[in-house]
Amino acid sequence: MMALGLLRSAPAHAFNLPGSGNGKRVIILGGGLAGMTCAYELTKLGYQCTILEARQRAGGRCWSIRNGATNTETDKPTLTAHFDEGQYFNAGPSRIPHHHQLTLHYCKELGVPLQVYNNVNEGAYYFAEGKGPLSNKKVPAREIHNDIRGYMTELLAKSIDHSALDTGLTKEDTEKVLEYLMAEGGLDPNKVYKASARRGYIEPPGAGDTPGKINDPHRLADIIQSGLMDPDFYNVAEYTYELQMTMFQAIGGMDQIAKALQNKVNTMLKLGAEVTDITNLPEGVKVNYKDAAGAHELKGDLCICTIPLPVLSNINNNFSGDVSRAIDYISYMKTGKIGLQFKRRFWEEDDHIYGGITHTNNDLTQIFYPSYDYQGKKGILIGYYNFNDKAVRVGDLSYADREKLALQKGRLIHPQYDKEFEKSFSVSWHKTKYNLGGWAEYTTETRKNQYPVLLKPDKNVYFAGEHLTYLNAWMSGAFASARGVVTAIHARVTEQRVTYPSDATKG
Repeated sequence: MMALGLLRSAPAHAFNLPGSGNGKRVIILGGGLAGMTCAYELTKLGYQCTILEARQRAGGRCWSIRNGATNTETDKPTLTAHFDEGQYFNAGPSRIPHHHQLTLHYCKELGVPLQVYNNVNEGAYYFAEGKGPLSNKKVPAREIHNDIRGYMTELLAKSIDHSALDTGLTKEDTEKVLEYLMAEGGLDPNKVYKASARRGYIEPPGAGDTPGKINDPHRLADIIQSGLMDPDFYNVAEYTYELQMTMFQAIGGMDQIAKALQNKVNTMLKLGAEVTDITNLPEGVKVNYKDAAGAHELKGDLCICTIPLPVLSNINNNFSGDVSRAIDYISYMKTGKIGLQFKRRFWEEDDHIYGGITHTNNDLTQIFYPSYDYQGKKGILIGYYNFNDKAVRVGDLSYADREKLALQKGRLIHPQYDKEFEKSFSVSWHKTKYNLGGWAEYTTETRKNQYPVLLKPDKNVYFAGEHLTYLNAWMSGAFASARGVVTAIHARVTEQRVTYPSDATKG
């Protein structure tokens, strides 16, 4: 019941179902996390599985770029990474929320060691291009966060103090609220926001007669006029449920999770096998695919399709009209990343930034600093991580021009780019063959009308992946969906009663 979403959360323990699959043949399309998890769990239950993966690697979007990695985009030649040995960046998922217990469970079961991922860093920057007083300057996040918090609490405290708000509170309760606001915003006894050590020092404290020097706060009008409070720019990641600390990452790259799964299912995994046709038969299913040796036909009792929907939309099939319509209607996020290798970790040595994110309002959107190998000699930071229109603009550039853009915009924040840069590798997921998007992105209409259709099988074909959960873009979505489909198939084969959920398996 939990795996099917009939209870509130999926189990964070070994997946044990009664009964046997008695050698039923299951063809699994796609060797990403969802596909490999399906094979891993079904094999435990006595099924015979074959995984067809179009790429020459498993893992799907769970992919860490290392020396020798290659990627082919739809309108560009194949790109090869030439990073130093031991250097990498995560092109796909890079973070595991502490409440994604299913992902944490599989890491533990598969023996993948974890370390803390530093998602929030007050020492990183905001950088807004424009014409405001603070535009075109890198401003530490701690200054912006504390100044905005201070000014907002000052406005609210003064409004309450002058009875400008009808709070419905008693006098004693109002006084408690005012005390809270003064503490939260760092207000003085007159309920005025003034700078404190919260926002950092321009001269740090030290020994002897060095108490440290605090700068004046930025004017609220300057912050606003510089775009630093724009809703599509100002970011308080720690407030977001999925991004609240503590977060984790796999030691040595997130692809260690995919590799650990692959080790469990390697004997049933066919790489370089591109699916061309999926056909429901009166009894069973037939899948046609091609590889380096030519065209092949494979028959099975059941099929699990984890192929991303934009790719599946172009594969021949005999699905029902409702299923075909759902596949065509559900859109995917346009997104891209670039990894930049530098001779030294200047962001740590010069700027004292250890992990975290710098936010911009230009086409970079975000710069991610690595949360591993602290104080190492070299390092790779993610020079941009962008979405939607920005990702489209950057993705349309050549590989060389993407690098040029990342360096041009990045040096405005870190002038060290010019001296320290060595190599790059970029991925536009919406242009990447066999993906054509980062993750499923639902509208109210598609979530209501198309999403439920794919939660149920089309005869002998089941559908799985992060796109069939409410955990879109997260590895936990792949794991949760896989467990739900395994449960449904096993119930069907062993003739146990199963009710398909109206929403996705929780992760």
